[in-house]
Amino acid sequence: MNYSRFGEKFTRPNAITQLMDDLGKANQSGQSDFVMLGGGNPAMIPEAQAVFIKELQRVANGKQAEHMLGLYDGPQGNEGFIQALVSLFNQTYGWSLGTSNIALTNGSQSSFFSLFNLLAGEMPDGSIKKILFPLVPEYVGYADQGLVENMFMAIRPEIHTLAHQQFKYQIDFERLATLLQQDGDSTGALCISRPTNPTGNVVTDAELAKLDQLAQKHQIPLIVDNAYGQPFPGAIYTDVRLNWNSNTILCMSLSKLGLPGLRTGIVIANEERIQALSRIAGITTLAPNSVGATLLTRLLQTQQILPLCEQVIKPYYQQKAVIAVQLFNEIFAGLPVYIHKLEGAFFMWLWFKDIGVHSDRLYADLKQQGVYIVPGHDAFMGLEPGAAEWAHQYQCIRINYAKDESMLKHGLQAIKSYIETAGNL
Repeated sequence: MNYSRFGEKFTRPNAITQLMDDLGKANQSGQSDFVMLGGGNPAMIPEAQAVFIKELQRVANGKQAEHMLGLYDGPQGNEGFIQALVSLFNQTYGWSLGTSNIALTNGSQSSFFSLFNLLAGEMPDGSIKKILFPLVPEYVGYADQGLVENMFMAIRPEIHTLAHQQFKYQIDFERLATLLQQDGDSTGALCISRPTNPTGNVVTDAELAKLDQLAQKHQIPLIVDNAYGQPFPGAIYTDVRLNWNSNTILCMSLSKLGLPGLRTGIVIANEERIQALSRIAGITTLAPNSVGATLLTRLLQTQQILPLCEQVIKPYYQQKAVIAVQLFNEIFAGLPVYIHKLEGAFFMWLWFKDIGVHSDRLYADLKQQGVYIVPGHDAFMGLEPGAAEWAHQYQCIRINYAKDESMLKHGLQAIKSYIETAGNL
């Protein structure tokens, strides 16, 4: 087929489509022997699901259902939901948002496609700007979002080894400052997720403030992907505060509350950027869908969403993290396998140091056994020239630990057996 450049770029094989294809097939197969540790599907927490289903029944039996199903919202999104978000954030964090500071999208993936291509790519003067990741690995779903090739650049992380076969990535601020000094004119935005998918890393308040200072110094926005953070779902296990200012673009989602099927993304930014996103939405989707906004509006207005996150959703994932670490310590003790410190989200990031098994091969061979994981090398997008020789990026995998304990244990044991054989341990 003779496709356009857009068609050629967006129809070739890519990591995020493979991940979602694996997840979809496993979810729909009905087979009990699949060990699905690869996708980012949130857990179906019974107490949270009961709240959402009750609210859905209430909406379905009222007049709101007519609007939700039969009328378009504006391209910025449902006005009642946006107003409820403004009130919640201003009351909870002391911000001064107005309704012109928030736009809704059809999920975070849609948010980032619009943001990345709004702020980077080919500029009117013919120059190319890039999105700069201060820390990788980063969310694999970013990697193929650019309308132009090579739209991302990244800083190689510092790796700090910790006790009990743990480690942590940290930002190399010296390298970041140097890069911005040299290439600041070609940088369209900084972007970081917090907590980070795929590693569960959480940059500190001080680190985030330093990123904000650098962004403002070089007059570029700072994009913060807060899909797993505060206030919802609140899957963050360190003491940090959620901040926003007019140079920050803060992105959220309803997915990790346990509502991924609703495809509802939230972008908080200055008025100019919200207006730009709304115009893009008008062209590409007419308007974001209304279901997620309608379902959650009353729960925001009454602030029921906050105790649901703090008392139900966050403790659920935090306990899963404790179990995941316990299983890791039990299964991989004494082996050259390391786990990134679990500070948030619901992923284990495993590093098979010096074992000699490429993460892509590990993924393919485990898949043949019905065990699904995510190979890690695609999450190191945009590294500087010469980074291909850096072996670390081919030695890591991501696992979703928000699963039944027996399934997680079975999957980790299968991984151990494989690396003991393939790695000659």
